[in-house]
Amino acid sequence: MAHRIIIVDDHPLFRGALTQALHSAIRDARFDQAASLADLEALIAERSDTDLVLLDLAMPGVRGLSGLLLLRAQHPDIPVVVVSAHDDPEIIRKCMEFGASGYVPKSLSVDEIRTAVETVLGGGIWVPSDIELSRPADPDADDVVARLSTLTPQQVRVLMMLGQGLLNKQIAFQLGVSEATIKAHVSAILQKLDVDSRTQAVIAINRIEGDWRSHKA
Repeated sequence: MAHRIIIVDDHPLFRGALTQALHSAIRDARFDQAASLADLEALIAERSDTDLVLLDLAMPGVRGLSGLLLLRAQHPDIPVVVVSAHDDPEIIRKCMEFGASGYVPKSLSVDEIRTAVETVLGGGIWVPSDIELSRPADPDADDVVARLSTLTPQQVRVLMMLGQGLLNKQIAFQLGVSEATIKAHVSAILQKLDVDSRTQAVIAINRIEGDWRSHKA
């Protein structure tokens, strides 16, 4: 059975080039392209046979690692390989902590990218050879990651909007739900993150994106 791979990047030229490069090596694969997370959701909803998502972190409307966090919360069974212009080891480690199955810097050769995709399709994990994932863990950072990973997809969306400074009524309007529903989500978020206020919740999401922002080009 052919693999279904979705490439998510807001640059059509890169999507096309990556599709062409991988198609020549993985001939039994079907490639779809998405320019945003909304496009990705629509493609996944069409069919339930997605085998792999290749995700760019830097897209409009997505704050750093929050796109990966949302995708992993929404579709935990679909492997995700981050494809990014950033090759900082801390960013790579953070993505792997958030459930990515691989990380491919865009500076890699086509052969290396093919190897990464084939490895993950085979059930493995792939990062550049010079990245050490077995370093001693940061207990505080790991605790934040673990707590964020317990949020539901809708709670992740609400937390992202809280980080943008939106009020409950504004979030409710954008998500098409009642303000009471948003209040319930906020209460659940505070409980899961073990914090007492919206401000502390936003600090939590900002903390895991601190490395991303400091290294963003």
